[in-house]
Amino acid sequence: MRGRTERQAAFIAVTPEQKVPKHHPIRAIRAVVEPLLGELSPVFEKMYEPNGRPSIPPEHLLKATLLMALYSVRSERQFCERLEYDLLFKWFMDLNLDDPAFDHSTFSKNRQRLLDHDVATKFLAVVVAEAQRRRLLSEEHFTVDGTLLEAWASLKSFRPRDEEDPPAGAGRNPERDFRGNPRKNDTHVSTTDPEARLYTKSSGQAAKLCFMGHLLTENRSGLVLDILVTEATGGAERETAIRLLERRPGVHRRATLGADKAYDTRDFVRQCREQDVTPHVAQNTTNRKSAIDGRVTRQEGYAVSQRKRKRIEEVFGWVKTVGATRKLRYVGIARNQLWMTFQAIAYNLVRIANLGAAAQATPA
Repeated sequence: MRGRTERQAAFIAVTPEQKVPKHHPIRAIRAVVEPLLGELSPVFEKMYEPNGRPSIPPEHLLKATLLMALYSVRSERQFCERLEYDLLFKWFMDLNLDDPAFDHSTFSKNRQRLLDHDVATKFLAVVVAEAQRRRLLSEEHFTVDGTLLEAWASLKSFRPRDEEDPPAGAGRNPERDFRGNPRKNDTHVSTTDPEARLYTKSSGQAAKLCFMGHLLTENRSGLVLDILVTEATGGAERETAIRLLERRPGVHRRATLGADKAYDTRDFVRQCREQDVTPHVAQNTTNRKSAIDGRVTRQEGYAVSQRKRKRIEEVFGWVKTVGATRKLRYVGIARNQLWMTFQAIAYNLVRIANLGAAAQATPA
């Protein structure tokens, strides 16, 4: 029998808790997030003055940023619009059904406060510590890699440093002819994002205004231990990899480091060994001699590292697709570092929740 449309009820007794399915994956993520935010409470107390008008709770800002990463929300404005009607979002942020969504400008007004107190890095640290408590991390075997991240700036904004006035043309987006005018980072700079650099990894690809994102992961569960955003330069991958090794959490025991052919240089291998790290780097023998010899490659652990290191590409793939970060959404290294750190946190939370569910499903 055909159903009939009816007018919506004026009042209904329901809570967001009732509308989120009992076995929804977000419940496992929230169970991990809540106690970790409690650990960060002393940091939140230092962020605000004791007197004055109450602000949006910092827990809401952090949860909101996680939701943007987990659900591929493309902007803060879109998130605030969705928060008004999405019961799952309200439930995750501990809001009542009739609580209004905060304004999108709240993110930009509080972003500098988060940067000044390094909240994202501390949040990632407590997530990694939680993974350590669950015995999900390897303390001896790591992987490092880097990827290009397209900046929020167009090539039209890449202009000569000594150019006084913008080119004449109709509208705010005039036509520009670059033929016969070579552009280099030494002589040109983006007016939209001065920290972005023109770069390409391959001679067959078009150069774009980019930053570089660098990851350090462990090999047992593929969790992210650290992440850095830097300028895009030819030596940035290797230089940042050494910084990531120095910053890695826990006691620095003898370890191995998997990496691709871009890291096969004598300086990088020497610097790794100075830190008591065995470089399990893929050999680059194209018209050159590899810095890695048979003493390393004949070991069984070398083959394992080369197989495990490919898991880091899963993180980059997740960040660029689910996290919607194939093209960055902010200007400058600092703001993009904040966003990318939350991407790493969100990825780790998904992995921790999935590994926990898999452990429970495995019969004893």
